[in-house]
Formats: sequence, structure tokens, C-alpha cells
Amino acid sequence: MSSYNTPDQPSSSSNSGHHKPPPVQQQLSRYESQKRRDWNTFLQYLKTLNPPIKMSHFDHTHVLSFLDYLDQFGKTKVHHQACAFFGQPDPPSPCTCPLKQAWGSLDALIGRLRAAYDEHGGGSSDSNPFGNGSIRIHLREVRESQAKARGIPYRKKKKRKKTANDAVVIKKDFSNSSGS
Repeated sequence: MSSYNTPDQPSSSSNSGHHKPPPVQQQLSRYESQKRRDWNTFLQYLKTLNPPIKMSHFDHTHVLSFLDYLDQFGKTKVHHQACAFFGQPDPPSPCTCPLKQAWGSLDALIGRLRAAYDEHGGGSSDSNPFGNGSIRIHLREVRESQAKARGIPYRKKKKRKKTANDAVVIKKDFSNSSGS
């Protein structure tokens, strides 16, 4: 008997070559795991609607309602305009303003769902409900309202200019060397 067999595997002599090894589970990257989890959550959300919506029948309005639904699980305090702390980045005391999903989280979520939709045979990227213009407008409005509520203006990150201190990596090609 071979020393490679585990107790629950038959030996190769009784196997007759018909035993297939179990499928190897490839470890997914963090992004792929999140994308799968987000996609399954969205599909589950569609099933909870009355009437339930099939994947082939949802549109950008369902995506917008999903984003609103997610706000109940948010952890970012967004002050109302009537709140005394509106526009203050670090309020001195608690208030009753709602917790919502942070803009960056929603933006990343939409990116993952957009990719997942394409992977699941959603059709052309032009018809992808996650890339619809109303979704982009909604995300822009969320970003601006959260920035105003916190008193922190949103600024797009600028590309860093190269300085004299930046390291330069030179890659040498040795494929054509003659051994000298």
C-alpha cells in the first residue's frame, strides 16, 4: 500500500484508475471575495422586493433603491442642514443625525457590482445598470452632501509630480547577451 494514501482514500490497487481527485478550491483574492459577496447580497436584495425581481429584469432604479437600503447599515454620521453640527468635521457632542454608508464605500461597491454584472453575462457595458448615468449622479450627490455635512470639501487626488529625489529603476534586458 502506498504511503501517500489518507485513511479515507482507497489504495491505488482497489481504485482501478476511476478515482478523481477532489476539485482544488482556488483561494480568491480579497477583491474577488468581496465582489462575489456583494453580488450575492444584491441578488438576495432583489428577491426580497415585492414582487421579487429576477437578475435579467432589474434596472438602475433597483440599484438606487439598493443603495438607499444599505444606508441603514452605515457607520458614517451625516448631519442634516438643521443640525447644529452641520459643516463641522469634529462635532463636540453626539447628535441624532443618521448614520449612512460612506460615499467611498458606495463608490467601491458599485465598481465591484459593475464588474460582477459583466462577469455574469449581463450584456454590453452600455446596458450595465451599475454604470447608468443616474447612478453616477447619485454617487456625486452623496459625495457632495457628505462633504458639506462634515465641512470637508472633496478634492480629487492630484498626481504627484516627480522630484529629483525619486528613484529610477532601470531594467536591463539580458535575453540577447552572448554570455560575455
